[in-house]
Amino acid sequence: MEMNQTNQPQPPQPSNHLAMAIITTIICCLPAGIVSIVYATQVNSKYNAGDYEGAQRASKNAKTWWIVSMVTALVILIGYIVFVFAFAGDDIMEQIQREMERQEQLQQ
Repeated sequence: MEMNQTNQPQPPQPSNHLAMAIITTIICCLPAGIVSIVYATQVNSKYNAGDYEGAQRASKNAKTWWIVSMVTALVILIGYIVFVFAFAGDDIMEQIQREMERQEQLQQ
């Protein structure tokens, strides 16, 4: 453990989750990812200022929001897939069937 200015043991710095916050913002869900980035950037500054509890809260919030971002993206993706197959599934299957028949005719 490091020592702070008052020679008191300093607790270890919590993870800032910045990498996952950025990744989920770019790949998944922009609004929740931005919230995660904001909390992630607060971790280091609060820790360096001696606000260890604040750094822990910011770390926990950053993690929570990148998870929310990822789950939101998965729900949207699953919803999109269900929507496509519910409304265009028959057309897609017909096109696949026609293409398979065409491939069979080309092979003969």
